[in-house]
Amino acid sequence: MLPWTALGLALSLRLALARSSAERGPPASAPRGDLMFLLDSSASVSHYEFSRVREFVGQLVAPLPLGTGALRASLVHVGSRPYTEFPFGQHSSGEAAQDAVRASAQRMGDTHTGLALVYAKEQLFAEASGARPGVPKVLVWVTDGGSSDPVGPPMQELKDLGVTVFIVSTGRGKFLELSAAASAPAEKHLHFVDVDDLHIIVQELRGSILDAMRPQQLHATEITSSGFRLAWPPLLTADSGYYVLELVPSAQPGAARRQQLPGNATDWIWAGLDPDTDYDVALVPESNVRLLRPQNLRVRTRPGEAGPGASGPESGAGPAPTQLAALPTPEEAGPERIVISHARPRSLRVSWAPAPGSAAALGYHVQFGPLGGGEAQRVEVPAGRNCTTLQGLAPGTAYLVTVTAAFRSGRESALSAKACTPDGPRPRPRPVPRAPTPGTASREP
Repeated sequence: MLPWTALGLALSLRLALARSSAERGPPASAPRGDLMFLLDSSASVSHYEFSRVREFVGQLVAPLPLGTGALRASLVHVGSRPYTEFPFGQHSSGEAAQDAVRASAQRMGDTHTGLALVYAKEQLFAEASGARPGVPKVLVWVTDGGSSDPVGPPMQELKDLGVTVFIVSTGRGKFLELSAAASAPAEKHLHFVDVDDLHIIVQELRGSILDAMRPQQLHATEITSSGFRLAWPPLLTADSGYYVLELVPSAQPGAARRQQLPGNATDWIWAGLDPDTDYDVALVPESNVRLLRPQNLRVRTRPGEAGPGASGPESGAGPAPTQLAALPTPEEAGPERIVISHARPRSLRVSWAPAPGSAAALGYHVQFGPLGGGEAQRVEVPAGRNCTTLQGLAPGTAYLVTVTAAFRSGRESALSAKACTPDGPRPRPRPVPRAPTPGTASREP
């Protein structure tokens, strides 16, 4: 009986270990995806600034686990025409990519960032050009804050493809425009840093990039007018359960579609959908081992092009032009220049110059907070004034200051700048009273 008892104990132990492993769930996946660095290499950037940015990108990429079938990196320059320093998959280690970044040369020319974004979408992030489907995609744009062509529309197309966008601005870029270009939330994906302080954000930004390469929840990528791809983290394993994926048009709850997927699946493509339509998606993990909550998402397909006979432009005129989001007109331009003066350890003065010919603003608000992170504060400035003094600051601290003009139409336009308070004077040590010498009497006054 003893051998049978030992065999029973062994089987029980093996079953318990297997169940424990299933309860822990699948192991955390290694970072996997395509990471593109977009550098402002135009003549608007000094050679010194470019060298500092180049060193910053090299520090970012050096420790990354690059490799075939895992994380890949690419570097593209912004100039009069985009230029690829190295494409995805060329370097199989972070150190090799760092050497290539350090060896790159400034391209000069105009700052055509929008053109570079279109190039990135068509030549690097598109599946037709060899991009990997179903893997996370990240863009890190390092800029001095300006561009000679529109950035918003091509950046939105990249985000519609599922690209996560981080922006690092080393200049006085327009806060609202850069916030709209970065992925949401802006406080996590947009950094204003002086070119000499870029090293401060290296570790934080690298961690955010790696987090973006490991999807934490259900999300949609590659959104078109007729479908989209869904991706999610590995919640189950092949032997611990399965998924039920449900798709419901928001306006037609009765037209639901369902798909059952194995437990090791992490993505699925819905096709044959209607354009410009909201869809509610539910991912339901089914497992007898552990309880997992469903994940829900709403996705809107992109508008489709007008077909034959549809109202719109005349025949032969081509597809209807893309309608861009309303931007402030030249008559409602924000501050043109910010001047920081009278900097003291706990206060500084902020002045700004309205753009020539701009309509009168109804008022301004000045928002400021430490660049290293912390609570932001806001000061309201009435119309007719173009300066204010910020109080209660910390000595020896760099701040991001944003001046926003509000107009009668409801539009706002903003400009940001960096400001630093000097170190405060060291407090003088208080004299320590000397104890009287024993045996001596103190003199009366």
